[in-house]
Amino acid sequence: MTRVQIFGTPSCSDTRKAQRFFRERRVPVHFVDLKRHAASKGELRHFVQRHGAEALIDRESRRFHALGLRQASYGAERWLDILAEEPLLLRTPLVRAGNDLSIGLAQDDWRRWLDRP
Repeated sequence: MTRVQIFGTPSCSDTRKAQRFFRERRVPVHFVDLKRHAASKGELRHFVQRHGAEALIDRESRRFHALGLRQASYGAERWLDILAEEPLLLRTPLVRAGNDLSIGLAQDDWRRWLDRP
């Protein structure tokens, strides 16, 4: 198993669950605190290509409502720009292990990744 990279915030319970999931299985984790370091646009592009821009957006977040984006209807590239500038709009955790990517709490996916030879 390659090293796992988790993007999220320490205050997000799903992010903490993801960290615990991999830690309990002794998988090395690199945590990126989105409050301190935003994910690069290139990194986010991988998630958008696999899951689509809509899957990345946390429409229930305080930041989303504070920015007045409820009525926003942008294309994927514009959302990518916004998410790179405003990382607290992301649905977390974003988990990457090699070419495998997941958004949100996805323990079934993570188990599959670990079960592969």
